[in-house]
Amino acid sequence: MTDHEHTLERHAELVREIRQHDHRYYVLDDPVISDQQYDALYRELVDLERSHPEWVTSDSPTQRVGAEPRSGLVTVEHVIPMMSLDNTYSEEDLVDFIRRVRGGLPTGAEMTFCLEPKLDGASVELVYEGGRFVQGSTRGDGTHGEDITANMRTVRSLPLSIDHRGPLTLRAEVVIFRQDLARVNAERAERGEPPFANPRNAAAGSLRMLDPRVVAARPLRIFVWQVVEGPTLASSHGESLERIAALGLPTHGRHRICRDVESVLAEIARIDQERRSLPYETDGAVVKVDSFEQQQLLGSTAKFPRWAIAYKFSAERATTIVRAIVVQVGRTGALTPVAQLDPVQLAGTTVSRASLHNAQVLADLDVRVGDHVTIEKAGEIIPQVVAVEYGARVGDPPPFTMPKKCPACDAPVERRGEEVALRCTNPDCPAAVQQAIVYFAKRFAMDIDGLGEALVEQLVDTGLVHDVAELYDLDLPKLVALDRMGNKSAQNALDSITASRARPLARLLTGLGIEHVGPVAAEQLAQAAGSLQKLLGWSPEQAETTVAAINGFGPKMVQSVLDFLFDTRTRGLLEKLRDRHVSTAQPSRPQTAAGGPLAGASFCVTGVLSRPREKVHEQITLAGGQVHDKVKKDTQYLVAGEKVGRSKLETAKKYGARVISETELAAMIRG
Repeated sequence: MTDHEHTLERHAELVREIRQHDHRYYVLDDPVISDQQYDALYRELVDLERSHPEWVTSDSPTQRVGAEPRSGLVTVEHVIPMMSLDNTYSEEDLVDFIRRVRGGLPTGAEMTFCLEPKLDGASVELVYEGGRFVQGSTRGDGTHGEDITANMRTVRSLPLSIDHRGPLTLRAEVVIFRQDLARVNAERAERGEPPFANPRNAAAGSLRMLDPRVVAARPLRIFVWQVVEGPTLASSHGESLERIAALGLPTHGRHRICRDVESVLAEIARIDQERRSLPYETDGAVVKVDSFEQQQLLGSTAKFPRWAIAYKFSAERATTIVRAIVVQVGRTGALTPVAQLDPVQLAGTTVSRASLHNAQVLADLDVRVGDHVTIEKAGEIIPQVVAVEYGARVGDPPPFTMPKKCPACDAPVERRGEEVALRCTNPDCPAAVQQAIVYFAKRFAMDIDGLGEALVEQLVDTGLVHDVAELYDLDLPKLVALDRMGNKSAQNALDSITASRARPLARLLTGLGIEHVGPVAAEQLAQAAGSLQKLLGWSPEQAETTVAAINGFGPKMVQSVLDFLFDTRTRGLLEKLRDRHVSTAQPSRPQTAAGGPLAGASFCVTGVLSRPREKVHEQITLAGGQVHDKVKKDTQYLVAGEKVGRSKLETAKKYGARVISETELAAMIRG
């Protein structure tokens, strides 16, 4: 054997060995060599491929580190649509689902169900051709997703080549383990960056990044949960998962076969009990008819497959102790009592604070310092106290009373009309100013990246900024002089502030937080005005006539807009923004045909969606539909993504609004 042949053989041996170690480490969680030994093998492979670049293939372990940043994400079409699952929180609905399945199959047919945890991460599609991974994409709207192939190549648990020569399309979930998220958040805190709220957000956000090299540094993992070509590999869903696991593809390995209602319910209870000990987040159990033949017989509706359902677990709760009760001041001056707690794990995050909402809720719960309390996440997002263990109370601690003066500026507080909330009477309250600026910078408003709470607090405390308009007076020397602000961070913040000048008028009106005017109403108001200059040019009579004519604007909304436009203080703020050339125009929206597919229909959109909410709003409007900021009496449809709060669903039920998914909305638009 020549030296060249020997070196080539060593290259192939290294590739095989590193792939095996990756599988043991990232999939089996059972490494057999040390990190130092692995690094030595990897460096040897890198050196060989540097000397022989012609040996580098797309599935080489060295190609996981990530390519150069891309200019944007490209949309691709899924092999078959990624449908949503119908879901339920009740055992009665689950029993009814099994009854419907039985009714859809031939009389006497034996039914088996495959149950598995519902992973709470980011769903993706994976495509292999000739044994090599060739494409990865996000779920998107179910029919089209964004091409994230370069980012998926950096996920160590995903094999870039498998021993399967036919086409193979898979559905999978990208997750971050809880312990990995804690490490990532600690590193982000050291760099002064905001922590990720939960593993799901961290995973989904990582996948859509434009620089694969950054994605490669994130501890992403993947679990395959569906084989699109399953019937060509096996007779059932459970068997297909076992077949692909044998090919080296990562699966959760926790699927179980059940044959009757009792065993299905028992397995769901087991998953619910064990999910807290799993390294990743789960928010329910998925029940699927196991037989592929029976899946074909049952088919699908336009919205869901008839052979599967997701049983969602109730909001996770935890018990902890109240160590203090403090009062926060929001952007409108409203005072909110907040319980400071002994830190506790809840739905994948460490919770040390929980909202008590207002003085009325505080009084009804009678929460006191030292109490043992139960907390849960409202809509699985905002921690709140839901119960007090009065029997565990030690002694007789005094009830908490709301302050008569603002805790931030010592100004008197008042209750307006029939409002429950107490508000600070000082329009220059620094706490309210800070929160108003943070809200102004939000993604759905002026989208000013890098303007987090810590920086805003410094800007207000040092007197550099007294309102949102003065953000546009900042320069590099002013920012660099602040604590923990280097030249690069300061310049990035300035660049983002400068870019926000060009945001449409609707974004500006949203960011200003006009009472009763959400993003949808702000868009309507901006379309009616056309520009900030014209808005300021309205007389009170002209403003009232124009705003009252906007579809969906009731008397309260009209009065709120008039108060904002003609109050001396807020009008002065608008003029300051105009003088700084901020958001002076609103692009005209394309005209919609009167006979559009959604003509006459009204929608409210809520939950975590596959796209920015404003994009969904635009799609509905262009199809002739109306969009409401909240569910009203005349709202016909509630478009619900993930993590929908129960109050929205209850309001929809109260008013008779039909709850639909993004997939069903897309079907309605297609007619």
